[in-house]
Amino acid sequence: MAKSAGETPLMQQHNAIKAKYPDAILLFRVGDFYETFGQDAIITAQVLGITLTKRNNGNPDASELAGFPHHAMDTYLHKLVKAGYRVAICDQLEDPKAAKGIVKRGVTELVTPGVATSDKLLEHNNNNFLASLHFTDDLIGLAFLDISTGEFFIAEGDKEYTDKLLQSLQPAEVIFQRNRQKLFKEYFGNSFFTYSLDEWIFTEQYAQENLLKHFGTHSLKGFGVEELKNGIIASGAILHYLKDTEHPNLQHITSLQRINKDDHLWMDRFTIRNLELMGNGEQNTLFKTINNTVSPMGSRLLRRWMLMPLNDITRINERLDTVEYLIKETDTRNKIASHIKQAGDVERLASKVPLKKINPREVLQVAKGLQQTEAIKTICSASSNSYLKRLGDSLNSCNYILEKIITEIAENPPAAANKGGLIARGIHAELDELREIASGGKNYLLELQQKEALNTGISSLKISFNNVFGYYLEVTNLHKSKVPETWIRKQTLANAERYITPELKVYEEKIVGAEDKIFQIEQQVFQELLNELQDYIAPMQVNGHVMAVLDCLGCFAGNALQYGYKKPILHDGHELSLKDSRHPVIEPNLPAGEAYITNDINLDAATQQLIILTGPNMSGKSAILRQTALITLMAHMGSFVPASAASIPLTDKIFTRVGASDNLSGGESTFMVEMNETASIINNLTSRSLILLDEIGRGTSTYDGISIAWSIAEYIHQSPFAPKTLFATHYHELNELENKFPRIKNYHITNKEVGNKIIFLRKLAAGGSTHSFGIHVARMAGMPPSLIDRANEILAQLEESRDDHQTGHGSIEASVKNLNTPKMQLNIFDVHSVTFEEIRNLLDTVDINRLTPVEALLKLQEIKGKIK
Repeated sequence: MAKSAGETPLMQQHNAIKAKYPDAILLFRVGDFYETFGQDAIITAQVLGITLTKRNNGNPDASELAGFPHHAMDTYLHKLVKAGYRVAICDQLEDPKAAKGIVKRGVTELVTPGVATSDKLLEHNNNNFLASLHFTDDLIGLAFLDISTGEFFIAEGDKEYTDKLLQSLQPAEVIFQRNRQKLFKEYFGNSFFTYSLDEWIFTEQYAQENLLKHFGTHSLKGFGVEELKNGIIASGAILHYLKDTEHPNLQHITSLQRINKDDHLWMDRFTIRNLELMGNGEQNTLFKTINNTVSPMGSRLLRRWMLMPLNDITRINERLDTVEYLIKETDTRNKIASHIKQAGDVERLASKVPLKKINPREVLQVAKGLQQTEAIKTICSASSNSYLKRLGDSLNSCNYILEKIITEIAENPPAAANKGGLIARGIHAELDELREIASGGKNYLLELQQKEALNTGISSLKISFNNVFGYYLEVTNLHKSKVPETWIRKQTLANAERYITPELKVYEEKIVGAEDKIFQIEQQVFQELLNELQDYIAPMQVNGHVMAVLDCLGCFAGNALQYGYKKPILHDGHELSLKDSRHPVIEPNLPAGEAYITNDINLDAATQQLIILTGPNMSGKSAILRQTALITLMAHMGSFVPASAASIPLTDKIFTRVGASDNLSGGESTFMVEMNETASIINNLTSRSLILLDEIGRGTSTYDGISIAWSIAEYIHQSPFAPKTLFATHYHELNELENKFPRIKNYHITNKEVGNKIIFLRKLAAGGSTHSFGIHVARMAGMPPSLIDRANEILAQLEESRDDHQTGHGSIEASVKNLNTPKMQLNIFDVHSVTFEEIRNLLDTVDINRLTPVEALLKLQEIKGKIK
């Protein structure tokens, strides 16, 4: 970068550092401020709402300037990162007082959305994953790392599987090879914050070296990932990126966990969206309903359990049995929950130690967490549940470091390490002495004064201080002869002499340097404690995970009691049987006093594989579809379910196609989106899949829609896998399928008519419904009566035409063309409207009681004339 003639040494230093971080906003520490210059200043001022000024006012070439006090860093940094900017923090690397020439500066941290450690940048209930993708021709290697907890996952899969993991884990940032930017957008859209790296970083040898060096091992066999070559490359790239962003202290990343596709029940991105598992703000979702955990660790784990449910009966039953135990043992559950609540966010606290981000108050919270760990361990060990015992066994209260923290850290430490008063008394003799000097200085001087007065017999002796020669003893001329020889005279006054003593000088040195020395010793003791604490990061992370598991299981038990959930039975067969099933999200949000209408649902690969469910949308058929999927999902999480009894087959995939959700902003029509989603289902189904289809074909013409819906139902029935399927539709023609295929059965939502109104009873019954009640629904929605009457008129004509068509006397197209036009066209601009208004006004002026027969005939003639 060429430097201009007027460039100051400070700006030369700034520009040299900025050249290394061209795509980041550089926060440049100058004294007590962080300053930004040029384009960085323009962005910073705009995002933070701070003043934008010019450096060297009056100089036309001066660059823009915007800054804020260094202590406001926490307030402003997260705003820049949340706005999607990478931020390089450039600090002063030496004490300005000791610096010769310009202060040495350097970037100490590069903060990006995926590499955030500040509490203000993190959501307590969500992981903050950095994802890395390595693209090859047929596979994509994946790695997910949460630097704030140390969790590190590795996986491999095709485009669909990658999409599923990205949707489930929702990384804050995704990195990949620079030459794959277009491909990433094509595959996964524009919703992720991305950053691309040089291709050479994504090589197997470099990745292996990075990982082996980090973990200090000779191979990756211990993690069970050695054959995931592409995943290893993605994982190595993550470690490279962390070093690149000035995050060298990563001792809390202690293991690499494999995500196996076959270990989890599969849900694609459409299913996650359609089932409304997660959402923003006020939206009622499954997560919002069932998340009654008491800790951030539990909340984060529950989200993962929900998006990646188990696919192993043994492990599912282990959770279910433990939930059952915790329901009965209320006291045990409440005690565990209370201890977890008091432990704090153990996972994130442990991760702050190597990152050098932990403050004294948080270190004390670590000790409190370890005390709670000991209490939880005792409770779990005393239980008769084998899973709780095992979880209890893996807890470690790390007694040595627990005692050390409790002993060394003050009872009420400050929130910042540089505030002082963080180390307890009795830990360091010199520190205690210095504190005595600093705080008890006046007492010490008084004692010294009294001692010397006694020794010398100078009753009027006094100790004072001035800036010229510090502390001194003052003796009046009357007592001058009593002064010992060891005293050194410093000043003669008219009526007194001033002296210093060696003892006074030693004390003076102590008291003047006490504050600085106190700070140094406290920092030294605190750093030594943190260095020892590093050795306990791995067991603390295990503690955090175990507490999260216990929190989730306790939450499930609480939900079962609160909402009346029952224990599901999972089996290896193919029959799904739900008795009195309910929708877990709708039920708790019903108006007070209103009971949820329950339904029995049975699906069996042998006899009732595919249910065609007819009825209008307002009748509740979509709710029946969703509750079937949600109950299956909850059971695979290890949760009790909203049903009086549930027998659920082990399910490997849940597919849903619910409602015509547009992706028009992505340039695709409703129908195209619908067909893409349905194709994804058809191409991935298995014998253990559960498929829910709602209103397939609605995005196109009626005949196209019926044809597609019919052929999809037929294909699923004839598939050798025979997947269990619920197919809701408004095409009553599909009811005919029951007569043609043995495992297709018709069901409808019952209703009753009261007067000319229809009431949906939300109860499932065998058999198809004969018509859709669409006009009844329109009436309920408040359509004008004239419009409703006309709709009934058209319906009657079309049904009559259809009967003719079935007997060979015409076609539906013809009947549509032959529809009668209404008897009178309703039009607000019609001349009749004006005429009728005139006639009404005319009649209003007539007094019938005084009207003679002749006058009446004349008025009638006048009215008739107006109509003509």
